[in-house]
Amino acid sequence: MIDKTKNWLPKDGTVHYYGIVFQHQDAVHYLERLLSTIAWRNDEAVMFGKKIVTKRKVAWYGEKPFEYTYSNTTKYALPWTKELLELKTIVEQETGETFNSCLLNLYHTGEEGMAWHSDAETDLKKDGAIASLSFGAERKFAFKHKTTKEKIELLLEHGSLLVMKDTTQTFWLHRLPPTRLINKPRVNLTFRTISH
Repeated sequence: MIDKTKNWLPKDGTVHYYGIVFQHQDAVHYLERLLSTIAWRNDEAVMFGKKIVTKRKVAWYGEKPFEYTYSNTTKYALPWTKELLELKTIVEQETGETFNSCLLNLYHTGEEGMAWHSDAETDLKKDGAIASLSFGAERKFAFKHKTTKEKIELLLEHGSLLVMKDTTQTFWLHRLPPTRLINKPRVNLTFRTISH
């Protein structure tokens, strides 16, 4: 059994891994629905004055058309879909937290990942919880302390839930390392609280 109360970080933040919270057939159902119903778009970022378009696709949903700005690009939240509301309710019941928005990522294969970063945008509730649901391919997820460079790695399973909260975003970076060994898609939903 996975200990949901275990903090995976040695200091300066809190990360709980709940393990698999969906039965296999439910996880497969949600993966298929998310792949077919979400308004996926290639992510865009402006870096060093150049516009970069990623292979990874993203979507942004919320209870109202929140603006969300990162990497010098602004997105406006779309209204919740039926499945996203169902998933939000399940995540809120599991974690005891409440969320008003969700940023989704679609990684088509293991070759698509995410570089070291922290979710410290000013729009987000300070030290608020971010709940990360994973469907599809199992992928490694890593944390690195900003000053000590300590690293922690977890394997995020199909239908699993991870929560980052407290000062995690202040003191830790996280990333999804790319791998050539995986050729199946992964959909990741990060439920967040926009505070403005």
